[in-house]
Amino acid sequence: MKSLNKLQAALLFLIVLSLQSCFVAKDYKRPEIVEEDYFRTDKLEQDSLTMADVSWRELFTDPVLVGHIEEGLKNNIDIRTAIQQILIAEAYVKQGKASFFPSVNANAQITHQELSSNSQFGSFFSSLDQFELSSNISWEADIWGKIRSNKRAFEASYLRSVAAHRAVKTQLIASIASTYYQLLALDEQIRITEETIENRNNSVEATKALKRAGNVTEVGVIQTEAQFYTAQAILVDLKKQLRLLENTFSILLGDEPREIERSELQAQQIETELNVGVPVQLLRNRPDVMAAEYNLINSFELTNVAKSNFYPSLTLTANVGFQSLDIAELIDPNSLFATIIGGLTQPVFNARRIRTEYEVSEAEQVQAQLNFRQTFITASKEVSDALYTYEAATEKIEIKQREYEAYNTATNYSEQLLNNGLANYLEVLTARENALNTQLDLINARFNQLSSIVDLYQALGGGWQ
Repeated sequence: MKSLNKLQAALLFLIVLSLQSCFVAKDYKRPEIVEEDYFRTDKLEQDSLTMADVSWRELFTDPVLVGHIEEGLKNNIDIRTAIQQILIAEAYVKQGKASFFPSVNANAQITHQELSSNSQFGSFFSSLDQFELSSNISWEADIWGKIRSNKRAFEASYLRSVAAHRAVKTQLIASIASTYYQLLALDEQIRITEETIENRNNSVEATKALKRAGNVTEVGVIQTEAQFYTAQAILVDLKKQLRLLENTFSILLGDEPREIERSELQAQQIETELNVGVPVQLLRNRPDVMAAEYNLINSFELTNVAKSNFYPSLTLTANVGFQSLDIAELIDPNSLFATIIGGLTQPVFNARRIRTEYEVSEAEQVQAQLNFRQTFITASKEVSDALYTYEAATEKIEIKQREYEAYNTATNYSEQLLNNGLANYLEVLTARENALNTQLDLINARFNQLSSIVDLYQALGGGWQ
């Protein structure tokens, strides 16, 4: 009999071993998604350095801006929500680790039966009481790697939530910095517009004097007044934009709308070199790219789990405790009982549920891989966009500066000629209008330059370190 039992056990082991050779949970390997050698940059050298490795505290030198970023990271609602998502994922990771251990349940039970006198035992007992204290233990062997794959899927989900938190942090820092620079640009535009309004108010009086002297007509006076009102309308729009932007900035800080402390546009200096590194560095720097890969790993491991469901599961169940008809004799060696059951369960027919789950998991894995690739090439595009935007803004600043100087000189000359009756007043009005518009454009170009640096920093994955 013992020899027969050993033979059966050996046969069972060989069956399990042969089945296991048919399927073992695969290990994840990163797919080839990086095809470009370099970003689309023609003017910057490519090396292993990247500005993404620089802390945002070093990138931004304005102490007021640094204080706002610190406040935003502490109070922003999106950041706090992302942290809670990390805690949720962390709980699932703990659950995945615990799956390797057996499940244990304790049971305390009292059973009372009123027996029929015509029943089998009714002639002996009119009623029957039974008391039981027991513990049930169950454990599943991870012969196909299903539990291990589930654990890895939970870990990937946790790391994805961590990367998502980093992405929110990077986005928040970039939004605060960009909005802050926009506020400074509006401040500068408002200052220039207010100076223009004051100058044009003086011009209205000067034009009236020229009319009395016969140098200009009433049309010139009216056109000067119209320019004065145009500048006032521009000021109204700029102040409205400023107020709305302050409200937006307050929300980024996790606060109610309020006035925002700030410095000046001229004081902004970013001294960090614009090193972009090579594309493969996006895989370790960009939080959204990292999150996309962790999502792929999660899908890969869940596909392992789905495939393992086709194979039999080996379980061990034990039930041990005390059972007695008399509560006084419950805790007694004679009341002790134990049951051990080993089982091998092979799915046969379950309305195609296992096949459907496997096919769905495969399709979701393909989706995750495509999303990983799409996220990466989008990140590469954003780096290239930010670089060219910076280069264009820098070039435009130089051009707009020369344009403003030309219009300003033209304005001074035309006003002198007008005072001597040698110029048409329309030339003066045109020169003044062009000078104002160019000056406002120059401020916009400076803002675009600062904003593009922030965009490049974010595109390279900087800010969360």
